[in-house]
Amino acid sequence: MATQFPLKAFEHLRTPFYYYDLDLLRQSLDVLKNEARKHRVHVHYAVKANANPRILSHVQMAGFGADCVSGGEIRAAIQCGFSADKIVFAGVGKADWEINLALEHDIFCFNVESLPELEIINELAAQKSKKARVALRINPDVQADTHHYIRTGSKENKFGINLSDLESIVEAAQAMAHIDLVGIHFHIGSQITEMNNFAGLAARVNDIQERLLRMHWIPEHVNLGGGLGIDYHHPDEAAIPDFADYFATLRRMLKLRPEQTLHVEPGRSVVGQCGSLIARVLYVKDSSEKHFAILDAGMTELIRPALYQAYHKIEHISTANNADFQKYDVVGPICESSDCFGKEVELPLLKRGDLVAIRSAGAYGEIMSSNYNCRPNPAAYFSDDLQGYNQA
Repeated sequence: MATQFPLKAFEHLRTPFYYYDLDLLRQSLDVLKNEARKHRVHVHYAVKANANPRILSHVQMAGFGADCVSGGEIRAAIQCGFSADKIVFAGVGKADWEINLALEHDIFCFNVESLPELEIINELAAQKSKKARVALRINPDVQADTHHYIRTGSKENKFGINLSDLESIVEAAQAMAHIDLVGIHFHIGSQITEMNNFAGLAARVNDIQERLLRMHWIPEHVNLGGGLGIDYHHPDEAAIPDFADYFATLRRMLKLRPEQTLHVEPGRSVVGQCGSLIARVLYVKDSSEKHFAILDAGMTELIRPALYQAYHKIEHISTANNADFQKYDVVGPICESSDCFGKEVELPLLKRGDLVAIRSAGAYGEIMSSNYNCRPNPAAYFSDDLQGYNQA
């Protein structure tokens, strides 16, 4: 389905802002829910992708759990109605107050990344006379076909327990009085679209499970984290990711025991396509070498292009039928040379005041916005609230 932009409403709104297509979000959640049920997979939405309360409420109403990487995310999830027994807490650097918050709410599971972290959780749980449910995040040393900044499963990354330490940490966890060792957790990165990456991870997990079996331990659950990507080049044609193929690949390749449950933590694939950053053209700057379209949105509103050299499709939405095109470097107003959304982007001729949509910004867009240059955070608007306006 193609996102329709209510331009008459947009003309009266101060830019830049985020616009969320809630119809698309609901359809994506329905597909994800149906496929997860069919393949018997437990889904925990990765809150770091987008923590807007309206978005979180829709995910919670669909019946999913939450994957959190901070105490703030745990609070946000609980405030939006997520059941604590569906919350997993990941992250390589959990502070004591965050661990205590999770213990107080009796969350489903901590994904633990090191022996020192395990010891602190055991100590803090003892102070509360509780047992903390724990899964060990294991670094599988598997390379993923994605940007090196968002690759998390190889041995040079900071995440997870090295395979060489696995047996000793399992034994340590099993000996701790206030630790209930219930699972294993893996995460090889984000924005992965090739199923062979997940097949490779599954093969490594199968090997690790054999090692654990020799220790006479069968984890209750296996958590394969997030990773499933979206199509940034074709946001309308590929609005909903292929959850069916993703789950089928995991189920086909993983050798789970009958008593084990499979958990995943998608974030980007759930919300990425439903959000767009709407900006206005401030100036068109022409020279003999370049044409610059200078927007009122910048890396403070959407940092992915500056941070990851990420591609986002850029659309001129004010003039749908302009036959004349020009190539622009589409840039923002921030005093950084990296504040650029795209180079040599072919668009219908732009003029001051035209509206531009930067697509596929529902994940890691609004949540990563900043106040650099003392800029205010962008507002967020939702399709349900603008239905009274004619669609263009």
